[in-house]
Amino acid sequence: MNGHIILDTGPWVALHCSGDTYHAWAKAQFSQYSAPFFTCEAVVAEVCFLLSRSGFDPSRALALIERGVVQVAMSLSDQVRAVRELFCRYDNVPASLADACLVRMSELHNPCLVLTLDSDFFVYRRHGNQVIPMVSPL
Repeated sequence: MNGHIILDTGPWVALHCSGDTYHAWAKAQFSQYSAPFFTCEAVVAEVCFLLSRSGFDPSRALALIERGVVQVAMSLSDQVRAVRELFCRYDNVPASLADACLVRMSELHNPCLVLTLDSDFFVYRRHGNQVIPMVSPL
């Protein structure tokens, strides 16, 4: 694929949790696509929290950032208005901060694929009406 792979929380957590239902799928995605995988700070926070809560070392996720495999590719402070507008648009879903940031990233980084386990990405649209290209086992 020529373009950016935008990484959501689920696949990143599944990569580090060998007992996760989607562990093998996540490993395959990380080996199939070229680094860097783009993400946002909200996803990093979710990944670290979920890994810690599940008894895994969250520093393993941060090591992928240090090695350049994952890159934080959007500053919320630079995109806060657009992210806030996405919250308003998707108040019926409701969208998490991470989801709203990833939708915004899909608008900023084109072409792209969002790597996700979140079925809400079947509902979200970029630029108001465009389907977000994604890779998901769902």
